[in-house]
Amino acid sequence: MGCFFFLKTQTTDSFFFLCPQILYIRVSWPNSMVPLPPQPRPACKSSGSLPKELLDLTHLLHWPPTPGDAGDLLASTSPQTSTYHLRDRSQASYTLGGSLEAILVARDHQGRPKTCGGDLFRAQLLGPHLKAGVPGDIQDLENGTYLLSFPLLWAGQAQVRVQLIHSSEAVRVLRGIWRDQWATVDFMGYFRGPTGYEEIVTCNVNPLLTGEEESTCHYKDEDSGELWFCARPPTLPCNSLVGHSSGHYWNVTTPHEEALLAWNVTDKVLPQGISPIWVAKESNKSLVLSPRQPCHPGIPGPKPSGFYHQDVWHSLSCSGRSFSTVDSILGCLAGHVVHMMGDSTLRQWWEYLRDTVPSLKPMDLHTTYQTGPLMAVETARGIVLHWRAHSWPLRSLHTPVASLHSVVRELGGLAGGPHTVVVLGLGAHFTTFPPSVFVQRLAGIRAAVAALLAREPRTLVVIKLANTGYKSVYGSDWFTLQVNRLLRAAFADLRVAFVDAWEMTSSLALPDRIHPGRLIVRNEVNFLLSFIFLST
Repeated sequence: MGCFFFLKTQTTDSFFFLCPQILYIRVSWPNSMVPLPPQPRPACKSSGSLPKELLDLTHLLHWPPTPGDAGDLLASTSPQTSTYHLRDRSQASYTLGGSLEAILVARDHQGRPKTCGGDLFRAQLLGPHLKAGVPGDIQDLENGTYLLSFPLLWAGQAQVRVQLIHSSEAVRVLRGIWRDQWATVDFMGYFRGPTGYEEIVTCNVNPLLTGEEESTCHYKDEDSGELWFCARPPTLPCNSLVGHSSGHYWNVTTPHEEALLAWNVTDKVLPQGISPIWVAKESNKSLVLSPRQPCHPGIPGPKPSGFYHQDVWHSLSCSGRSFSTVDSILGCLAGHVVHMMGDSTLRQWWEYLRDTVPSLKPMDLHTTYQTGPLMAVETARGIVLHWRAHSWPLRSLHTPVASLHSVVRELGGLAGGPHTVVVLGLGAHFTTFPPSVFVQRLAGIRAAVAALLAREPRTLVVIKLANTGYKSVYGSDWFTLQVNRLLRAAFADLRVAFVDAWEMTSSLALPDRIHPGRLIVRNEVNFLLSFIFLST
């Protein structure tokens, strides 16, 4: 594969890397837009299947730019000096079903008001004594101020809480990494000869990232068309690749950029700006009820998608159910085969059901637990529960390559039907790459989901959005937010269900963890079961 040519067109300022049967494209974008790095093109059967909304990444991933010189740390947004207050200071009473609005003023470390937007804030309305919480809507006015809006969904005390996740200057660093870096991690490929002799090389999504661009092994997934590349081993052939694991995290930031992303200015709660309020009952009701319509695929997703009360998630899109007993879970899952495919946050759902239902017995498939495949069965009720990791790029322990099946391959092998449930959870392992890598993955998966629903429309397909948790250049919440935008756009016109794990992990005053605690996972699984219950 030492046959690359470099061309530059006169009209589009585009760059092409050419090689027999493979085309890499790099497009130069203005700084305010999200760039696309050179990546293998997906197979033709996938590339034409994306909705037009997903093809326009510039519009979909828009974020207000941060002008000026990023060299002055004191000029960046500070969580200590930024303030917020009621929009209507004269409002004296609040009623269930109403709303509360506030104005947030971003300030730098010297207390000066900012004049541009682009900060990543998180706003919540909490009811600590009621174990209640709902995410607030944040409208960036792009002048240093933000409009915060909160629906009043429970009667009783409520308290506004605002966090600065990343300053606009830190977001500019993250956007720059998307613009300038084709990856921030690499992987290891393990090659083994007939005698057991092993050679280990670097692998990645692009041959230019393996350190051996003149001599690489490339691997094509025949189902999705996606490509994977490893540096050619010194003596062993390319077809002797047997193992995969995480590699290295690259140093992609300067000391100044690291200061903008440091713990002391990241994910910090702002000083309290609004006193607790009391929300009065309305028509003797103390809670806004979920809609009566059952949970089914294709229902619109409101904002917010739900809220917590007494540690229970109440959906605002459909009548979610609570499966608080083992018998209720078994009754819902009876006769179903559930296929979970994705990352370890989705594996938590498999683990929750395994640990909650004693009769759901895990089978020892003698695989690497971190990547699977995993299987549990309940023979009396005819329940089969599968989980397996998606294929590379996958940060994992040493695992056999033969176990890394693409989601497209797995979906293509399903007949589907009323007893088949497919759950997809993607995102966490794609934050170390530009969005084009994830878009390429979504192209194949979307086409496979559409084909599955076409041959058997009674199949239930559920998409788990990525949750909060990461706060670094390798997996910031800002990256995750963009990943979720792509997920929603990719499946928006298909009859699938969404579980909004982003909002379910950002509605309570709990520490962010990439692997949420049992309270969150229980509510996520209950919402999944609400969709399965309707299909029973």
